Amino acid sequence: MSSLLIDSSKICSVHRSETQEQHLDVALFNKLLEQITKNYYAGLTAVDENIGRVLSYLEKKSILDDTAIVQGSDHGYFLGEWRLFDKRLMHEPSIRVPLQVRYPKRIPAGTVRDEMILDTDLAPTFLDLAGVPIPAHMQGKSVLPLAKHEDPNFRKEWLYEYYEYPNPENVAVHRGIRTERYKLIHYYKDEPEAFELYDLTADPNETENLYGRPEHAALQRELQDRLQLLQATIPERQDSGTVKS
Repeated sequence: MSSLLIDSSKICSVHRSETQEQHLDVALFNKLLEQITKNYYAGLTAVDENIGRVLSYLEKKSILDDTAIVQGSDHGYFLGEWRLFDKRLMHEPSIRVPLQVRYPKRIPAGTVRDEMILDTDLAPTFLDLAGVPIPAHMQGKSVLPLAKHEDPNFRKEWLYEYYEYPNPENVAVHRGIRTERYKLIHYYKDEPEAFELYDLTADPNETENLYGRPEHAALQRELQDRLQLLQATIPERQDSGTVKS
């Protein structure tokens, strides 16, 4: 899928008055947003149609209820939020991914859970569905036990890291920690370093950066410490986070 990040300050290449340029920026942005959103939703419609074809085939063969069906994605997507398209950044539209599992033998219809699930949970879940032991070295967990009951301790926090730079998207490398309520983002190669801290309960749209405010100093230190602990569990990349294009 094609990727596009818009820097509204660079859309206009011809010298105009500030008012004219701002108007053209907005007009171009809205036009691009409409076009890309339509294309994106057209792609999703095609995905839905093909999932329907698979379900129809399984039903026709009378094996639908004997088949585990898992639908998800590898990332979310910006569709104009913060005047951005694509993914990569650690904001909610980019990192939130739907996960649906249909398998009546082990998952009652209508089961909904709020625990934080990661893509690393997919492989253990597939092994669990197949009745195969899950190797201890796997980082994820099977989500199937959540079908029986909620588990408040399933996952309290997780590490996010984006390291592809420089790339055509020109997104700064960053890492962060996402807990059930808070998010800390660290742009660790920026000069000077930059941080973002959000209370996702009070500010689900991430519009108010709390980093550096004295009243949140203790929370800030706690999240930084927890982020370092999470990093220590993951092998460090040998290329120092640089991907050459």
